[in-house]
Amino acid sequence: MSLKIALAQINFVVGNIAANLDHIVATAAYAKTELHADLVVFPELTITGYPAEDLLLRPDFIADANNALYQLADRISDIAIVVGYPETDGERLYNSAAVLHQGVILANYRKQALPNYGVFDEQRYFTAGQQPCVFEFNGQFIGLTICEDVWTGGIIAATQQAGAELVLTLNASPFNAGKIQQREAVICAQAKAANLPLVYVNQVGGQDELIFDGASFVVAADGSIAFRAAEFVEQTSVVEFIGKQPQLANCAPLYPAVASEYHALVLGIKDYVRKNGFKGALLGLSGGIDSALVLALAVDALGAGQVEAVLMPSRYTQDMSNEDAVLEAVALGVKYHSIAIEPAVHAFTQMLSEVFAGTAKDTTEENIQARCRGVILMAMSNKQGKLLLTTGNKSEMSVGYATLYGDMAGGFAPLKDVPKLLVYQLAHYRNSLSAVIPERVITRPPSAELAPDQIDADSLPPYDVLDPILERYVEQDMSAADIIAEGYRPEDVARAVKLVDRNEYKRRQSPPGIKISTRAFGRDRRYPITSGYRGL
Repeated sequence: MSLKIALAQINFVVGNIAANLDHIVATAAYAKTELHADLVVFPELTITGYPAEDLLLRPDFIADANNALYQLADRISDIAIVVGYPETDGERLYNSAAVLHQGVILANYRKQALPNYGVFDEQRYFTAGQQPCVFEFNGQFIGLTICEDVWTGGIIAATQQAGAELVLTLNASPFNAGKIQQREAVICAQAKAANLPLVYVNQVGGQDELIFDGASFVVAADGSIAFRAAEFVEQTSVVEFIGKQPQLANCAPLYPAVASEYHALVLGIKDYVRKNGFKGALLGLSGGIDSALVLALAVDALGAGQVEAVLMPSRYTQDMSNEDAVLEAVALGVKYHSIAIEPAVHAFTQMLSEVFAGTAKDTTEENIQARCRGVILMAMSNKQGKLLLTTGNKSEMSVGYATLYGDMAGGFAPLKDVPKLLVYQLAHYRNSLSAVIPERVITRPPSAELAPDQIDADSLPPYDVLDPILERYVEQDMSAADIIAEGYRPEDVARAVKLVDRNEYKRRQSPPGIKISTRAFGRDRRYPITSGYRGL
């Protein structure tokens, strides 16, 4: 007996229920007419998009979502679909999946395992389901699960015991480096242990900080992968089952690690600009490695015609920085401007001369330069309706090596979760596709160029020392003593830890940025600003 199941790996807009409904209907029609599918599986919380966060606390939003389910039942009759939605029983809210066919709800499942760690807050909104769900369709007994269920021991086994011969799982599983391989290993082991084939459908697209990578797949009962969709793109594919056995289909290759992270960042920029209605993006182009990488990412995400670069030289900007910035803009085909900041810096210095009288120059004067640049960029962003991309990286955000209302000014921070050493790896990867970042930008010592002959190493440990310390302290929650025990110099650890602890207030005021690690600032890592705790 044959059953053709379509995997609808599609990109939704959180909260836009009407648009999501249209997308579901169009995808179902395509699956029926072009792929000749019998049933289409959509991702978790299809109707609202994921994560809808505190929209889920609004009764009107939930009512609209539940009404949309019945509209779908009316609009799609010639193919069965499985869609995720927030189900209410009048008192409680469930993360549910409904099976619709010929205008009726054949089955309904309530997610049992509600994640409440990292970026997930599902216990804030939902009540956990208690029962497995198995329905009969075309002679097959099919079980339903949702995302965290298949990471949790016992739920697939209970679904099998309830009579399932095949499991469908709806997912909104966010990307981080190495996640796809981890995901496949866990799910394949679960399917093999239960001796059940499994269809895993994951959403794709950027949603604020989160990236959903797609990479949907089908697992045979022996734990082998029979099909895999591509990463980071919308794709509706069909896999045929004959009895319990999925027929082998095309398995899209996975990107290597750095390439995967690069494409995640590109998708994050593209969807943030598109879904929020910006007319494009702009950024300050300094001739340094960070802004060069952000420019390349933005062009790959939006196209050269939608991106502008602004050079803002000061008296401390080296000629090579201006030269390299122009080379980058020309290589990527973007419009660029050069606006010297010296008149603005001079004006502010004159205005403040009386109140600064008798004081020595320090970082205050350096920060005035950065803040002049911030004003210029924000003015252009406001005037043109383009998103201002900040160019700071995770290493700088960790230790506060950034200026509030200066280089931190902007609407979105693509490199917020990208440590400095990874910035270099991503730059090398982009140049392997086409040379757009001058080699000198990659090899010269990084500098903020806010003082004569300034380099980052004047203020920070070298990045090949700093980044591993930050990874241990920020991402792994290791103590300073444990980091030192791994061989790092006590003075370097103490310096890094002190800077991380004292700069939470800056991170709280930074723009949202794309999560690609297991522990990003923001949704992942939430520390109090006012705190008596110190990591030393």
